[in-house]
This record gives sequence, C-alpha cells and structure tokens, in this order.
Amino acid sequence: MIHVSPELSILVAALLLILSIVTSKLSGRLGVPGLLLFLIIGMVAGSEGPGGIAFANYTITQFVGIIALVFILYTGGMETHWKSTKPILRRGIVLSTFGVLITTGVAGYAAMVLFHLPLMQALLMGAVVASTDASAVFSVLKERALDLKGSIKPLLEFESGSNDPMAVFLTIGLIELIKHPDHPWYSIIPEFIQEMSIGAIFGLVLGRFAVMLFNRSNLMFDGLYSVLSLGLALLVYGITTVAGGSGFLAVYLAAIVIGNSEFIHRKSIIHFHDGISWLMSIGMFLILGLLVFPSQLLAVAQPAMLLALVLMFLARPLSVYLSTLFSKMPFAEKTMVAWVGLRGAVPITLATFPLLAGVEHSQTIFNAAFFIVLSSILIQGTSLPLVARWLNVGSKSSKEKPMPLDYTPTGRNKNDLQEITIPEHSPLNGVRIVDAHLPEEALLVLILRSGEYVIPRGSTELHTGDTLQILGSRAAIELVKTMLQPIPKS
Repeated sequence: MIHVSPELSILVAALLLILSIVTSKLSGRLGVPGLLLFLIIGMVAGSEGPGGIAFANYTITQFVGIIALVFILYTGGMETHWKSTKPILRRGIVLSTFGVLITTGVAGYAAMVLFHLPLMQALLMGAVVASTDASAVFSVLKERALDLKGSIKPLLEFESGSNDPMAVFLTIGLIELIKHPDHPWYSIIPEFIQEMSIGAIFGLVLGRFAVMLFNRSNLMFDGLYSVLSLGLALLVYGITTVAGGSGFLAVYLAAIVIGNSEFIHRKSIIHFHDGISWLMSIGMFLILGLLVFPSQLLAVAQPAMLLALVLMFLARPLSVYLSTLFSKMPFAEKTMVAWVGLRGAVPITLATFPLLAGVEHSQTIFNAAFFIVLSSILIQGTSLPLVARWLNVGSKSSKEKPMPLDYTPTGRNKNDLQEITIPEHSPLNGVRIVDAHLPEEALLVLILRSGEYVIPRGSTELHTGDTLQILGSRAAIELVKTMLQPIPKS
C-alpha cells in the first residue's frame, strides 16, 4: 500500500479544485453544465482513470455530502426572496412533499421491473433519486442565465431547497423498514410529523435568533461576521438534528428568515456564502467522481438509463401536474418546472445510507443513482434554454456589469443602497437629474448605461434602461421607484 503524504493530498486537492474552476469557463461554450465537468474531472482523476487516485470511503462521502448540503441550502435560503416565494408557497410545499412521494412510488415500481429488485429495495431506490437537487438547480439556473416567466423560478428554487428533508426521511424510513420487516409501514408517520414540525419551528426561531446575534454582536473585525454565519448554519443543523427534527429543513427556513431581514454586513455575508456554496458543489461533485468506478456503471447502464427516462418523462411530470392540479399556473410553466427536475449530489449522498447500513442490493442502488444523476445533468441541464424557448417561458438574460459600489448599513439599518432600472415609458425618460426633483434623502451615486458607468451630474439626462444606484432612506428609495413608473392611462 502506497503511503500518500498530507502535503501531496493538499497539492492534488488544490490542483483538482483549480482545474474545475478553470474548466467551468468552458461550460458556456460547450453548452453543458459545469457540474457535469466537475464529475468528469473526478472520474478521470479516480482509480480507474489516468489519475489513479484510489478513493472508496462512503463514510467520508456521506459526511462531506451532509456538510455541503447544509451550506448549499443555507446559501439558497438567503437568496430566496420572500415576496416572490409567498405566492407559490402552497404549491411549493405540496410539490416538495406529495410530489416526492409520487416520484418515489413511480420510480420505485419502475426500479422493481427494470432491476428485478424486491419491492422495498426498489422503493428505496425511488426515494434516493426522488428529490431535485438544490446545488444542481441553483447552479444551473445561474449558469444558464435564464429569465423564466411567472412563478417558475421561485417555485423551482423553493422546491429544490425544501424537498430534500422528505427524500432523506423516506430513505432512512425505508431502510428501517427493510431492516425490521415486522414493523408496519405506517409506523414511520409519527416520526415524519415530528421531524418536519421540529425542523420548521427550530428553523424559524433560530433564524430570528441569528439576525439578532448579527446586529448585537458588535465584533471587532468585519471578517468575523462571515465566520459567525458559518457557525450559525452548522448550529441550526446540529441542534435541530439532535432534537429529533429535520436539520435540512431548519437550515433552509432559518436562511430564508435571515436573508429577508436587515442585519449588519448583509451583502458581504451573502456574497461570502455564494462562494462557499460553489466550493461545496465543486468539492462534492469531485468526490463523487472519485468515488465511482466506471466499470461498475456498465453493468447497470441499460436499466439505469431507462429509469432515468422514466423519471424525466413520467415520474417528474406526473408529480408536478398532480401537485399543481388546482393552481392557475399555465400549462407551459408547469411543463418547464417538470423538466427542471435536476438530480445532483443529494441522490448520490443518499445512496451512501443503504451502503453504510448494509442493505441488500445497496451497491446497485448507488451505481444506478450515479448514472441517473449523470443522465439528468447531461440531458436536462444542457437542454434548459432550448426547452424554455419551445415553451416560450424564458429568455436569455443580459449579463450587465455589476455595480462597483457597496454599502454596509449601520445604526438602525434605516438606509440602504439599491439598484433601480428605469422602465419603458417612464415619465423621467429624457429628463435631467436637476429637473427630476428626486427626494432629498435619495442620493443618485452612479448610473450604469449600456455597459458603461456614468457619474451623475445635475445636467445628466436619465434614459430608459439606465440602472440607477441610489443611496438613501428606504422611504425615499420607494418614492423614487414610484416616480420612475409609467403613468397609467386613464
């Protein structure tokens, strides 16, 4: 056995990480999601690839997967806007619970037929691959820069962040039923109610606690606020799990509370967690690539590909259409939601649970889950822009330059720095700033026009499409937004 020094391990990890980041720039040109490239890099570096790195530790994989998912959900929750999420809340909850249950049943029956598995093991495979993956959905939507119409994007983001607890519960519950066949299936229902209830309560309460802690800590160094946020994410998961609740649900809900509240260094903390989320996604997919043995995938390739197609074209659409049956959501939007049923690191992480529990056929479940994830990212991830155009539910968003100025609220957080784009037919189009009579408590500090920064002066004219960066009280900024809106025709 060859001894690998810690120094060499660090060097290899650094090279793989940097290679993944550099390679991700190719994803746009190749039209494939970056997550797929991360997986391929891991497989090339693995024991059966040219890299020859031997890695088969499912315990470490599960631990890293849980930590990664905590931070990915935390970031996703902080970036979830409550105003856009509130109208789809009922649909999102139904889709993330009832929808996962439907997917588990349909995929489980298909797995029983395709893999010739016993019913409980087949349902276990269905539960493992039932949930959409937050890391896959969040990263691919950002990467493809799609402006999706209506409530598609908030519904997808909420569902992918909130359906993991259901998949985790079903996976663990089915493992328990397999190991204890004398227990009736309904014995896990009280446990489900307990986990979801405790997870929801702890998430909401700890989210408010975190906001209070941010604003009252008065730390000496700004960088410590980001470290505090890391600790809070782990605290929410840990304390909720120990109390018998769903830690993943608690983390996501706490992050929504935090992200929709005002606290010191808010923007810098959200930016920090965006980087952490990418680090977790890249690291997790690299590890998963290292873990898989391509030669073992060949044995399950045909039934796994068929199961992937069942998930894409039957189980996922059925779960979406039934979950949104009584909503007024247009059929095209429902179809787009059904197609963005991306599988990612979560199914592979969940597939380690039956392996570590010693469940029969667990290696088949793991290999099939990996193949399904690969197929989902390759087929669904690459086709999102095309399907959005077919359904007429989205367009490519323009990638404007970011505003270079940032602002950290102090005191009672009554002031803010916001970006406002002048809409078409605005009454201030073509009006000089000096003649616009903006509120005294609203200071126009910068204008982004056609990709160029313009320093505002009194004689500067405002034009449709300009992005204004305004510093001032929230009331004054809201007044500016009202002044920019077109006057309704009588």
